[in-house]
Amino acid sequence: MSQRKKSKIEWIIIISLTLLFASVWLLAHWNLSRQPPYHKGPGSPGYQEPTSSQKKRVSEIVCISGVSRGLGRAMAEEFDRKGWQVAGCSRSEESLQNLSMALGNSHCLVQTDVTQAQQVDAFAKEVLTELGTPRLLVNNAGQINRNAKLQDVSPEEFNQVLSVNLGGIHHMIRSFLPHMEEAGEGIIANFSSYWGQSTAPEVAPYCASKWAVEGLTRSLAQELAEGLATVAFNPGVIDTQMLRSTFGDAAGSYEKPTEWAQRAVSKLEQISLEDNGQTLVG
Repeated sequence: MSQRKKSKIEWIIIISLTLLFASVWLLAHWNLSRQPPYHKGPGSPGYQEPTSSQKKRVSEIVCISGVSRGLGRAMAEEFDRKGWQVAGCSRSEESLQNLSMALGNSHCLVQTDVTQAQQVDAFAKEVLTELGTPRLLVNNAGQINRNAKLQDVSPEEFNQVLSVNLGGIHHMIRSFLPHMEEAGEGIIANFSSYWGQSTAPEVAPYCASKWAVEGLTRSLAQELAEGLATVAFNPGVIDTQMLRSTFGDAAGSYEKPTEWAQRAVSKLEQISLEDNGQTLVG
């Protein structure tokens, strides 16, 4: 083969390779330009810096007591769907494991009895280590007495209802509030009830505990540092195991937890400092 013909072939190869590399480069950048803005990194074509609200949502944390069933679980799944990181506690390890498989975002679920201050302290420490300081603390854990006249309620059952519904809130606030104050922001929603402002026969311990939640919340509202607020949150009447223990099969005519959560979580997200000390209905 002559030197002249050999050089011509080499040039053809070089030009072909150059065109190939150019085509690959153009195709890669064309595909990149078609990606959603936040799939790109700084310096990439068409990159847009996330807004402050989008950045904040990534780090928003909600902490829910009584998270493994009923309203607690429904809220956890809805908050998770809306991009929140969920921290939660419950006495049932099996239910927590089941919930964990249903959550897509980072979460921290710990078996905890809210009536035990040391357990709540340990739970708070784990949440702070794994996720950070909650912006929203939802004190949802609750218990109702079996239908009975007050004189027929045992001291043990009476004390248990108050320990969960009132003492549990106190323990959660003690463990989390100092860190929320240090962060300079936060909302505390203490779950109340229509029976926190009214009464019915055979549920006196429960009514007493929810009236106490209303008073505790209003008093706490006067103590909070700037940037924080607390509300009593009345979820309404929902078809839960707790309601069925009182209403029986009639509870089935009321709204289901998953339906309720879609509305309630939006209301919890919208609680502002101006709501401090108020009772809100979910």
